[in-house]
Amino acid sequence: MSFWSAVAITLAGTGAGLINTIVGSGTLITFPTLLFFGVNPLVANVSNNIGMVAGGVTGSWGYRHELGGQAPALRRLMPLSFVGSVVGAGLLLVLPATAFRAIVPGLILIALVLVLAGPRIQARAHPEGGGTPTPAWHAPAMGVGVFVAGVYGGYFGAAQGVLLMGLFSALSLEPLQRLNGYKNVLALVVNFVAAAVFVVFARDHIDWLVVLLIAVGAFTGGIIGARVGRRIPPNALRALIIAIGLVAVVKLVWFP
Repeated sequence: MSFWSAVAITLAGTGAGLINTIVGSGTLITFPTLLFFGVNPLVANVSNNIGMVAGGVTGSWGYRHELGGQAPALRRLMPLSFVGSVVGAGLLLVLPATAFRAIVPGLILIALVLVLAGPRIQARAHPEGGGTPTPAWHAPAMGVGVFVAGVYGGYFGAAQGVLLMGLFSALSLEPLQRLNGYKNVLALVVNFVAAAVFVVFARDHIDWLVVLLIAVGAFTGGIIGARVGRRIPPNALRALIIAIGLVAVVKLVWFP
């Protein structure tokens, strides 16, 4: 690997760490970059997943203030992300790429609709504001959604954050920035577990230099992303999620 290709991959990791912390879909930067420099697709996917864990750590830490007092909610959701990521990582190792990725654009579009319609759905479910009880079906629906997002994240990961934010926007009354903190923690769980699975069962598909370069970039990007993302107004954040989600759909459908 040349010096300039190493620099480009590191910068891609920085951009991905920044975008993942604010919205998600950072893999849409790193994965094509690795392919451009001749990295095998499976090696690129596995190595990228491991490297992006560093960005998840700094991004989650950057949202620690928004997550104050939210430990009970995270304890309910994190095991679902854990199990989902194990399933997704296993699918990556045994299924052809086209078997699962074919449904991904549809999932992302559903998530974008939920992000856009989230306030209206919340208003109908809580016509008198936050003082009304949350419908009983919200908790199991959120659990199923977090599990599905975990499966997808363990398998590929691009736009995992968009899926989670769509789910949270429709089913939770928490402020959007707090939900973004949830997203960062759950995505970190998924990436970490999937990375552990790959290290144990797919060592032959890991390029440790690529892992290092992306990790260094993503670590820095997570710090920057947390500082920037926490200052974005809710409506602007929704618009950014929708814009990046649409880019993800176009990328996955027309430029796989």
